[in-house]
Amino acid sequence: MHSLLNEGREAGASLPHSHTQLVWLAEPPPAVRAEEDGGECAVCRHLEAELASGDRLVLERDGLVLLAAYGGRLPYELLIAPREHPGGNAFESELLAPALGVLSEALRRLHALEGPAPVNAWVHDTGHWHVEVLPRLTVFAGIELGAGIYVNSLAPEDAAAALRDARGTVPVRGLSPKRSQP
Repeated sequence: MHSLLNEGREAGASLPHSHTQLVWLAEPPPAVRAEEDGGECAVCRHLEAELASGDRLVLERDGLVLLAAYGGRLPYELLIAPREHPGGNAFESELLAPALGVLSEALRRLHALEGPAPVNAWVHDTGHWHVEVLPRLTVFAGIELGAGIYVNSLAPEDAAAALRDARGTVPVRGLSPKRSQP
């Protein structure tokens, strides 16, 4: 199962309004399989390093962490994950509802900083389940599309600091996919 959120045309949405989708996939997609390779939990290793440094930590609440992604593809790319390795999948976890609350808070803070922005988010549901959030504040160009090398103009440490300081007062509902409008 692949669960995703699309907000705005710039995020590749085929519908003019925010929407979520559940897509049945016969096998885990390549991105999820890559996280499972090696026997050891890649997300646990990642969280251990991130929590030790604290530089990219935005918030920690209800057994969940919100991080600015190390090596993010675009500014403000985020990761929401249970702090401890969860048993079972996301859709059976009592942490899923709090994780969606953290997602809502992250979007409020992002919108307070950047205004309404197109965004994609998805759940990786196997192993150490987590939510990935990709605001579409810039566009992929030749280097990203042709070489698979992502150029991010905002250091994740700066993104985390800005999001920690942001006040999430902008409502998430009613977003316009056009960033130029208030």
